[in-house]
Amino acid sequence: MKSQVRPDTFILACGDGNSRLVSLHWTKWTGRTAVARGVNAVNDCKPYCAAGTFRSYPVVVRLESPQPWKKDPQVRQFTRLSLVFTGARPEGYQRVVTYQLGDSASAPQRTGN
Repeated sequence: MKSQVRPDTFILACGDGNSRLVSLHWTKWTGRTAVARGVNAVNDCKPYCAAGTFRSYPVVVRLESPQPWKKDPQVRQFTRLSLVFTGARPEGYQRVVTYQLGDSASAPQRTGN
């Protein structure tokens, strides 16, 4: 997948897309932060992922912490993505979920209630 500025979709977990952002509509995009509204489509993996059901949850997406990209330091990339669930949310998720992005990406950090 080619990276793009202001993507309309974004895979969050698993190469098979068991958690992805879709229908992203960007309302702010600056060199320091970006904000969008969209939907987090999450596979409930019940009874297992291949037979699971995708459920849609409205979210506000926030990109922050721009850092130089290792492959081209002239280019900056956002290194933190936060989701705020504006209504229902997947089982086990907090209202705010934060992911580290980029070369040093790690597992999501869940914060808030």
